[in-house]
Amino acid sequence: MSAEDLEKYEAEMELQLYREYRDVVGLFTHVVETERRFYLTNDVDLKVRAADNGEVFFEVTMTDAWVWDMYRPARFVKNVRVVTFKDVNIEELAKSDLELPPGEGTKPPGSGGEFSG
Repeated sequence: MSAEDLEKYEAEMELQLYREYRDVVGLFTHVVETERRFYLTNDVDLKVRAADNGEVFFEVTMTDAWVWDMYRPARFVKNVRVVTFKDVNIEELAKSDLELPPGEGTKPPGSGGEFSG
């Protein structure tokens, strides 16, 4: 497999992942971003903890989540627990953020032709 073939495969996997995200985002109420992953979930709990040395870390637990990871064969996860010293971003999705305008999603941005997906 050449480097070009690998790049093409990864681009196709990323597009497939985006399409799956677009299909499932409306099922969830929260977006959770860590330094390593991006999750969609309806149930998220964040606890701020202190290590013995005084450093602060975060413990994030989620149930029934979807994870953005093109290398996972199954992206729906029953339980997730993330422990990190890095930033964690949790956002509640407004329903208006989830609805695409009419005709949106049928064409990639900036294209004039139909997008078959």
